[in-house]
Amino acid sequence: MKLGIITGHVVATRKDDNLIGAKLLIVQPILPDQTPAGQPIIAVDTVGAGVGETIIYAIGSVASRAAQQPNAPVDAAIVGIVDSIDCAKPGGV
Repeated sequence: MKLGIITGHVVATRKDDNLIGAKLLIVQPILPDQTPAGQPIIAVDTVGAGVGETIIYAIGSVASRAAQQPNAPVDAAIVGIVDSIDCAKPGGV
């Protein structure tokens, strides 16, 4: 799992039938110190996250298991909303 911040949402009127009703959010991957870590991605929201929240997301085949539709073409899914991060070293490494 990885950390990210929700920066926006995506509306797609035409999409795979297995994604109908799914909330799509733009996630900026971050390090534990909240610095950006790579390019933004689009993820399916499974927990009711909103813009500005720090979240935990899964990528790859495990992400599709978190989606409501197991056959949905999902490679990133938001699986948790972070309350706090406690990290001993800058950058979290």
